[in-house]
Amino acid sequence: MRRNEEGRTLEMTTTLNENAANQDTEIPGLRVQLAQDEPVRLDCGVNLKDITVAYQTYGQLNENKSNAVLICHALTGDQFVAETHPMTGKPGWWSELVGSGKTIDTERYFVICSNILSGCMGTTGPKDINPETGKAWGLNFPVTTVADMVRVQARLIDHLGIDQLFAVLGGSMGGMQVLEWAAKYSERVFAAVPIATAARHSAQNIAFHEVGRQAIMADPDWCGGDYPSQDKHPHRGLAVARMAAHITYLSQSALHRKFGRKLQERDAISYGFDADFQVESYLRHQGITFVDRFDANSYLYTTRAMDYFDLGGDYEGVLANAFRGTQTRFCVFSFTSDWLFPTEGNREIVHALNAVAANVSFAEIESDKGHDAFLLKEPEFFRVLGGFLEGAAELRGLPK
Repeated sequence: MRRNEEGRTLEMTTTLNENAANQDTEIPGLRVQLAQDEPVRLDCGVNLKDITVAYQTYGQLNENKSNAVLICHALTGDQFVAETHPMTGKPGWWSELVGSGKTIDTERYFVICSNILSGCMGTTGPKDINPETGKAWGLNFPVTTVADMVRVQARLIDHLGIDQLFAVLGGSMGGMQVLEWAAKYSERVFAAVPIATAARHSAQNIAFHEVGRQAIMADPDWCGGDYPSQDKHPHRGLAVARMAAHITYLSQSALHRKFGRKLQERDAISYGFDADFQVESYLRHQGITFVDRFDANSYLYTTRAMDYFDLGGDYEGVLANAFRGTQTRFCVFSFTSDWLFPTEGNREIVHALNAVAANVSFAEIESDKGHDAFLLKEPEFFRVLGGFLEGAAELRGLPK
């Protein structure tokens, strides 16, 4: 089993620590408290201790611990990859892909997914209690980065006694985490699958995130981030942020096919500001349901982490240097209608890997579903991913 820097095995905790918010007690699943003796040094310069990590696992870890697959979730995702979500009652966000007999076969692989640092589904974040004040952290929580998220994930993998992951996969912000793993922990990653992502966040995407953050902060119930202590919730601002972001996850073709200019439960326009059109009603529904499962301050923190992501910036501005000497096998995916993380940005990753003679495959999947295509049933994506994993599993010596 891997040990922390002090040589002490990290112990599992079956109950929430004092830093957990009350609502976390309603979230089922696995918990572990990490960084009790050795803090995690964050990019902002803060040493963070006593970090609770919430995670889920699927399948069984084999005897030599060579079949572990880490799935990194996207911005508003969480650890419930392949099971009914405890808060929404909906299927897991990658249940089409992960499960018994599926592309990521839980009869063959041991799948791990943890809620990210600064998240709101059980892992330490701004809604949890700051032990120094006895109040929710709010904006006093240290600003975190994608690299910080991965540092905490690495502690979790240490705790599970896994030296090398068979594969790390993720899309969007999850793909950023995959790239961070491959760059900073390359010896611990046999295969890496970044999906619909980029090595740095674009100005356009930062702009969209800023609109969402401003919507939250303009809500009177945000209270400067201190809404938990005032028993308030900026649900209106958070709903608008979600609505704006959700538009970026779809394509014009997908919106037109699904909604066009169809009216919502009426025969004629109302000449008012109710939801005349189905697409308006759809977006309002997305906003309303989102606020039931997500924390507003966590939204600020996670969007900021994506904004700060610039992998090449950590290597003198040369992305290829992030992968120099890597033995990891890569498969990079993009989708033709994804304008949030277009193929161009994914090709940049491939070019950087080619520049250092890395083992890399690339697939651009034809789809009109936009950025969300990686979350939906896309047979060609499943087929190519399955082929890549099968080839890597044979090299790894994993039995079928």
